[in-house]
Amino acid sequence: MSKRHLVTAAVLTAIALCLAAGCGGGGEPTVDHDEHDKDFSPYRTAGAMEKAYDYSHFFLPEEDGGEQPYVGDPMPYYEDGVYYIYYLKEGGDSYNHSLYLTTTEDFVTYEEVQEPILEASRGSEQDAWVGTGSVVKVGEKYYLFYTGHNDGRDIHETIMVAEGTSPTSFEKKEGWEIAPPAELGQKNDFRDPQAYYDETTDTITLTITAAQNDIGRVVKYTLNGDLSDPQYGGVIFTNPEEIVGDVWNLECSDTFRIGDKWYLTFSAQDGVLWYTSADTRYGVYEAEPKPLDGHLFYAAKSVTDGEDTYMVGWARRSESPSSTQDVKAWAGNLVAQKVVETEDGIVLAPLDVYLAADIQRTLLSKSEVTPDAGEYVDSFTCQERYVVTGSFTFEGTGDFGFAFDYNGRKDRYKLVSFSPEQQAMTLSFNLGTTPITSVPVSLEAGRSYPFTYVQEGSVGILYLDGQAALTVRVYGVSGRAVKLYSEDGNVTFSDLKQFTYSY
Repeated sequence: MSKRHLVTAAVLTAIALCLAAGCGGGGEPTVDHDEHDKDFSPYRTAGAMEKAYDYSHFFLPEEDGGEQPYVGDPMPYYEDGVYYIYYLKEGGDSYNHSLYLTTTEDFVTYEEVQEPILEASRGSEQDAWVGTGSVVKVGEKYYLFYTGHNDGRDIHETIMVAEGTSPTSFEKKEGWEIAPPAELGQKNDFRDPQAYYDETTDTITLTITAAQNDIGRVVKYTLNGDLSDPQYGGVIFTNPEEIVGDVWNLECSDTFRIGDKWYLTFSAQDGVLWYTSADTRYGVYEAEPKPLDGHLFYAAKSVTDGEDTYMVGWARRSESPSSTQDVKAWAGNLVAQKVVETEDGIVLAPLDVYLAADIQRTLLSKSEVTPDAGEYVDSFTCQERYVVTGSFTFEGTGDFGFAFDYNGRKDRYKLVSFSPEQQAMTLSFNLGTTPITSVPVSLEAGRSYPFTYVQEGSVGILYLDGQAALTVRVYGVSGRAVKLYSEDGNVTFSDLKQFTYSY
């Protein structure tokens, strides 16, 4: 097992960031780089900065042969205080998206298993490529259901399984598979089994991403605890095209309960993580779907420790970290977010560990920042790992929020902003001229809105408390000023605090 991501207190102390000083409205904040500081001034490109990051919260696999692999489609499983995060590894030593494992107890420190937990077959077998699945425990056995993909076969995708006596070791069960039922008329898109075990009936239920006539659906199967007699159980959700859009797959579906409601989540091939609700686990889910995040948090599945529920997905990236035009590449950093129920459904919130007062090391505090119209006020320094909390009030309809200096040119600023006119939180590049992603929110003039912004490396998440989360990518900004801005000069940011961690 790699120790690179098993971040001990000593390591974290060694990379802890010093206090930022001198943040005013006129010049760039300065950072006193002592022995505990990460100095990004030698790195001239976004790519160089990205290689210098020591990701902890937002896990990346260890580099392999000079190549950086990425996390695709996490499959979380919890047992005895440990979160087992299986994932499709993109790049490095991974063969055809083979399935790998990292473990954590807190979503901050990770221990990576170097060898694949389940490797794609190197012949003409159905699982020439490995696709998303899930782990479930039945008695003393562990079943890892997964997708077998082979474009050379008449049926491109089937559901397959591996067996194990622990959550860290599995062997494929030869000759076992579930093919799409004839009534779906689908041979190409039948994948992402999510397994649930009912010990009272000794049955396993699988929810599966499927399609019928190019319409995205989630279906279910039921089988015995010994994997015998799989039975097709019909459709539990069909994509309402007028809401989600014209997408043919609802990938990586999952169901879980919070309070009195059951929730179904899925990542549509429009790039958005959606949810809907029902009174029973297997629906039918008919409530209007709502987004949980923007386009940069994908393929998330739930996991619970019995008290809290989390969505674990990956943060989308650019093929080139210097890109100022798009963030579209498959696979990225592992990201976990807490699920919170509200009167209107569920929202994503920051992890408790990000906000724990006993480990915070304050970098800066500001009672108030009020940018004038068109002004960009240097307010913080972008650190390798930090959190900003505060609140805002506004009048008018102009955008406001955070501006990140990419290369010293104002026209290249990357904006993480609130938009009263659009009723949205947005990420845009090139001073707002290149929209990247957004999520709807409700913004009313004159009200006070608490917010939290979490960033590590190039990955950030903006939370409007109780309303929404927006995952972002801001390459090449470490060591530079984080500016607060307003288009109309009608916003006040209050009780601002920037902190890192004293691990």
